[in-house]
Amino acid sequence: MRNKFLGTGEPGWHPVRKVLVVLSGLRFAVLYDASVAWKVVVSVAVLAIFAWAGHWRDFCIVLVATGQMLAVELVNSAIEGVCDFLVAHEDKRIKAIKDMAAAGAGIGIAFWLLVIVWEAGYLVDAWPGP
Repeated sequence: MRNKFLGTGEPGWHPVRKVLVVLSGLRFAVLYDASVAWKVVVSVAVLAIFAWAGHWRDFCIVLVATGQMLAVELVNSAIEGVCDFLVAHEDKRIKAIKDMAAAGAGIGIAFWLLVIVWEAGYLVDAWPGP
């Protein structure tokens, strides 16, 4: 793949290669980051329940919230990885950066859980639907 900043690598845009890079990054995150792994497992289970129930509108809402949460969690993990790579010792600036990234992930997780609880309530008729 071409590095747009250094001008190195192979030129051209290859969509299949892009998909493979995405899958490789997700595989790496699931295998080596427990915080991503458990969220992927829970997400697949929750989405399977909504798909099995046939509530497709609710499934789509949960799918969007899940995608948003996983994206934020992956960015958080990437930021933490870069910080750990750049600075091995304790640094208050790095701590602040990692704390802000964690806050972003926490907000994403909170909204994901809110959507899951809300939609699960509709699934078990805990409250009336729209």
